[in-house]
Amino acid sequence: MQVSITVNGQQRTDEVEPRLLLAHYLREVRGLKATNIGCDTTSCGACTVIVDGLSVKSCTVLAVQADGAQVTTLEGLAGPDGEMHPVQRAFREEHGLQCGFCTPGMVMAAVGLLADNPDPSDREVREGLEGNLCRCTGYHNIVRAVRAAAQAGPAAGQVPQVQEVQA
Repeated sequence: MQVSITVNGQQRTDEVEPRLLLAHYLREVRGLKATNIGCDTTSCGACTVIVDGLSVKSCTVLAVQADGAQVTTLEGLAGPDGEMHPVQRAFREEHGLQCGFCTPGMVMAAVGLLADNPDPSDREVREGLEGNLCRCTGYHNIVRAVRAAAQAGPAAGQVPQVQEVQA
C-alpha cells in the first residue's frame, strides 16, 4: 500500500506493507531512530510520537492509519535553528533521564500532556505520563522536568511549526 505521511515537516509517499507499524515505518523507512521500540504492546511508551497534535504510542498504530497525517518525532522537536524544545531543555537541566532509552517517548508524552494541561501538578504529571515507563529513575526528576517545562509557557505544549517540504 502507498502512504503519504508528513514527518517532521517532510511529506513523503512510500510503499509499505499493510501491517507495518508506524514505529517501524519511522525507524526503518524514514531512518528516525529516536522512536524507540521497547515492547510492541503499548506497555512502555518508548515509541510515543505526536500524530496530528496528539501523543500516541506508535507501536500500536499502523503506518496506513497515519496516511495523510502530520507526525512529529523527537528529531522534529528542535527549532529550525537547532534550539531545543522547552521540554527537551527541561529534561536536560532537571536530569530527567538516566540511560535515555525511555526519554524520547517520555519527552513526546510530556509535550502532549502540556498541550492539554499547560500547568499540571505533580500528581497530574504522574497520571499524564503513567503509560510511559522508566526502568532507571524514580520519576522524581522527570516530574520536575515536566513542571519546569510548564514554566516556560505555552511553547512547552507545542510542536514547532515546520514549513512543509516535499521530499
